[in-house]
Amino acid sequence: MKAAAIILAGGKSSRMGTNKALLKINEKTTIERTRDALKLLFDDIILVTNEPETYEFLEMKMTSDQYPGMGPLAGIHAGLTASDYDVNFIVACDMPFVSVELAEALVHSCGHYDAVIPVIHGKQQPLFAVFHKKIAGEAATCIEEGSLRMKHLLDRLNVLYVTESELQTYSQHDLERVFFNMNRPNEYEDAKKWAEADD
Repeated sequence: MKAAAIILAGGKSSRMGTNKALLKINEKTTIERTRDALKLLFDDIILVTNEPETYEFLEMKMTSDQYPGMGPLAGIHAGLTASDYDVNFIVACDMPFVSVELAEALVHSCGHYDAVIPVIHGKQQPLFAVFHKKIAGEAATCIEEGSLRMKHLLDRLNVLYVTESELQTYSQHDLERVFFNMNRPNEYEDAKKWAEADD
């Protein structure tokens, strides 16, 4: 696969009350589930974290934000800067049901676009998306201008937006589940139940 995968392990996890990436689902931490799924497709996986010591057990390539405390935009900037590939699949660490089929489809859709962003129920999903390495500079510009929302970056780019109906053709998985992210304790309980039912 001529692309890298970048896992964003930032965020305060304030609503969860504990580090979401390290919550266990079926004996594996969420971040291990994500890494192991992505390994099936990507040779190069980068973890963006400002706490590398926390994730040493993963034995992964790691990088840290050049703009700490500036949210997901800073994580995307750091990951793209560290990547050796033009095309990069980016995913947040709190999405325990990553679909590699969908990741592959997004990567193949990239072509001449700066980014490929799924849109589920009208909501953009830039933290399960593909970005071209060359847009790292645009991300830095947004951060330096104080424009920290993902929308500010996307407005500057040539983006391919992909809807549920288009995505469904690539993935047999339930899209609700693929794009599910755990922010609160009750969502973690839901994820555990789903994972148990899958096994």
